[in-house]
Order: sequence, then C-alpha cells, then structure tokens
Amino acid sequence: MRSPVLGLAAALGLTCLAGCRDLSSFSTSDGDRYENSVVNASFVLAGIEPGTRLCLTLDTDHLQDAPGVISTNDGMFRKAALRPIPQIWHDPLSTLSFGEGRIKNLVYVATSSAGDDVLSVVSLMESGDIEVRLLRGAPSLPEGGGVPASFGGNLFAVFDLTRKKGPCSY
Repeated sequence: MRSPVLGLAAALGLTCLAGCRDLSSFSTSDGDRYENSVVNASFVLAGIEPGTRLCLTLDTDHLQDAPGVISTNDGMFRKAALRPIPQIWHDPLSTLSFGEGRIKNLVYVATSSAGDDVLSVVSLMESGDIEVRLLRGAPSLPEGGGVPASFGGNLFAVFDLTRKKGPCSY
C-alpha cells in the first residue's frame, strides 16, 4: 500500500517542476543592463516625461531579497533598490498573470529620489526582454466626485526594456 504522504509529496514536486522556470538568463550579473525609453502613449503615461529612459539591473538568484536596482535619466530614480514585499511570496499575488508573453511578473517597491515609494511591476518576457511598470497614487477626484481634472501626484509609466552591453550610465 502506497503512503498518502509520499503521493502528496510527489504531486507537489511535479507541480513545482511544471510551474518553476529557470529565470537565470534574465540576470545582468555579467555587467549588462536592461534599458529603454518609456512607452510614449498618453493613455498609459502620467507623472513622467515622454522620452525618459529607465535602466534596470537584475539578479535572478535574489528575486526575494535583493533583486536589483533601477535608474532613470531624469533623476527620478538613482540606483533605487527594488525592495521585495515579503508577504507577496506567500500570497496569490506572487502568481500575478496578465497579458500574453510573460514568463513571470514580480512586484516590488522602489523609492524615488524625492522619497516616494513607487510600486514596480517587473515582467520577464518570453522574448527575453523585460517590461517595468511604475505606479504611484491615483488622480484626486474633484469635490463631489466626477472625473479627475488632472493627474496630480499620480505616476504610471511602462518601459519595454531590452538587454544592452555594459553598466547603466545614469
């Protein structure tokens, strides 16, 4: 008679093998970086100037403790550490999935040069590229409700990054 505990352990192991992917190809530990300009589309851009560039270094061996840093050429981020939120790794948010072509989506916080915490969603893409979404706040609603008149302190930006040789220059 087979042990139910051994059967459960085998099933969990197979599930992990099926769901776990080798992400090491995304590491920039060889001195490379991921970099590109913000996606210049007004419907997904607030709080950052068109043409702003973001640079990312990533260590996939440390996704849960020290995954990397981001910098922007406008100085909004200067080697800002991507800070993991420990509780996410034990929550369904760790399996966040949206859109096609994403291998893994990771949620971090980075502190801007002004001291604001910004939610950072890092998507490792099947193409080998990385998307980074920066989110902070939401537009204020006018008194009595309705449509926001402006975006105020709201930040929303999407960067489609490609691997480049050498370190970040800013």
